[in-house]
Amino acid sequence: MKLRTPLFSGLVASALLFGGSATAQDAPAPAESSALAGSPTSSVTYQTPQGEVVINSVPAPAPTIAPAPDFKQLAAGGKGITTEQAVSYPPLANDFLNADRNKDGKISKSEYQRWVKQMK
Repeated sequence: MKLRTPLFSGLVASALLFGGSATAQDAPAPAESSALAGSPTSSVTYQTPQGEVVINSVPAPAPTIAPAPDFKQLAAGGKGITTEQAVSYPPLANDFLNADRNKDGKISKSEYQRWVKQMK
């Protein structure tokens, strides 16, 4: 009796492994590719049971950044640009901690000029 239990569990385990691999499906391979791997655009065609599917991919366009506004415009006539004021120019708002070199919570005119020069 003791000999049958390991044999039976071994048979069940191998049947499950074989059954899983027999029912697994492979992903369909691309039928054709009209672009090279390093190309900025590519088109791939797949054959599916429902018909042919064409996938076109193009990289997202590079964001365009408007020129930096004048310090006085961002500071609203004040001596520094706060985080609330920097929101009106998103590149500055995203880089506020880097632009505020002395970490006082405001960007002075000299800090702003240095940051604008770095952006070019």
